[in-house]
Amino acid sequence: MTLLDLLLWFSAISFLFYGIGCFTSPFMVEEFLRYGIPQFRKLTGVLQLLGALGIIFGFWMNYIQILSTLCLSLLMLFGVITRIVIKDGLIKTLPALFYCLINGYLCLELTLSFM
Repeated sequence: MTLLDLLLWFSAISFLFYGIGCFTSPFMVEEFLRYGIPQFRKLTGVLQLLGALGIIFGFWMNYIQILSTLCLSLLMLFGVITRIVIKDGLIKTLPALFYCLINGYLCLELTLSFM
């Protein structure tokens, strides 16, 4: 297993858990209320689940992995922006930034290897 594959699996599994958590976790309900965007909790969960499944299915269809990692990176960029807007500190912002950068890196690497 390559480092790229390991990072893809890490991202996919992480977003499966985060996506499910958007529907099942009282903590996530409270967080989206704190963010001021409770109406986007379920949509965010669906997008996270679709992104995770896209990464997994992308092992057989590369272009789906490219699209999924791009979309997850953008989703996490919005997460970073949300954290900045509500004035969360660096520690609370780092996870969203980490996943934004990881998925951006994955998208870039997959795109370059696909060409």
